Amino acid sequence: MNAHYLGHVVFYVKDLERSLTFYRDVVGFKEIGTTFGGKAVALTSGRTHHEIFLIEVGEATAPLSGRRLGLYHIGIKIGDGLEELRSAKKELEQRGIQISGMSDHTITQSLYLHDPDGNEIELYVDVPGINWKQDPMAVLSPIKPLTI
Repeated sequence: MNAHYLGHVVFYVKDLERSLTFYRDVVGFKEIGTTFGGKAVALTSGRTHHEIFLIEVGEATAPLSGRRLGLYHIGIKIGDGLEELRSAKKELEQRGIQISGMSDHTITQSLYLHDPDGNEIELYVDVPGINWKQDPMAVLSPIKPLTI
């Protein structure tokens, strides 16, 4: 068996409309449609049939913070250069969304934030001129602070 790529992520969410607003209106995924009696929605960037699927569960226990077993974060590519990351940072700040961190990973540069249910989201751009396909070990480069 050979994995081709990560197909999708499914989140249980407290408030479907609040999470849909975040992933659709802030991050920029397109809504495909709802199911489960309107309690679930599929979203896509257009790369595949859906990359994110949200299921409303209401008042369930929120994710634990800090080091724990389970999902750490998901990464969403938003462009191919630092200007796109700067633009995203400005838009997030204008929307009042707190950025919890910024990192330079050599092959990518990233902003970190949390969705309405506390799941960590990495928004990243590829660094121009870095060919990770020719040098796969570049993904293990030391993480440096990013200031933009």
